Amino acid sequence: MSVTEMFTYIQGFLSADQDVREDIRKVVQLLEQTAREILTVLQSVHQPSGFKEIPSKCAKARELFCTVRTHIADLKTKFPVEQYYRFHEHWRFVLQRLAFLSAFVVYLESEALVTREEVAQILGIEVVRERGFHLDVEDYLAGVLIMASELSRLAVNSVTAGDYNRPLRISNFINELDSGFRLLNLKNDPLRKRYDGLKYDVKKIEEVVYDLSIRGLAKEAGGDK
Repeated sequence: MSVTEMFTYIQGFLSADQDVREDIRKVVQLLEQTAREILTVLQSVHQPSGFKEIPSKCAKARELFCTVRTHIADLKTKFPVEQYYRFHEHWRFVLQRLAFLSAFVVYLESEALVTREEVAQILGIEVVRERGFHLDVEDYLAGVLIMASELSRLAVNSVTAGDYNRPLRISNFINELDSGFRLLNLKNDPLRKRYDGLKYDVKKIEEVVYDLSIRGLAKEAGGDK
């Protein structure tokens, strides 16, 4: 093969790779749009009247996850299954956002921590790497940490809405979450930095609970259980 033929071959390879990446980007944009729509629906729970609407907002979010599954099914067709990590950077961020939204919906519905398997089911993807398009464990953990920040905000807004019991439950949940993360040896730099933010979320929620306590509202909330 001559030098010209060799570089012509390389150019063909690069062009094909660029085409694949462009196809992936188009689907990822649709996923990002749907993720924004789900977030918009869920953000309303932070309003004073939003707590009464939690069941209906979660139901609406789950309807939108049907669209997410459709887009992901399309995304799976855009690249060879064995090249997942070659293109992972294209959808890593939106997958983490979708993991967060899944976790937030499950928390609002049951006040429980969503499992990696549950998130994968909501998104219509796999857990096991060998089965194809899957939820990487680090993407799942990143989504859970984003949810923690959202819950610290929810704790503050709960007080504004006159729901003094919810911050106590959120505090217990976040403390358990923090204890769980302390068991992990996080070597992923972005994930470790995001975990550092969990410490601030814990502190923020503790301040809310302390404020309720000194105002005598924590006892009042405890009596409502």
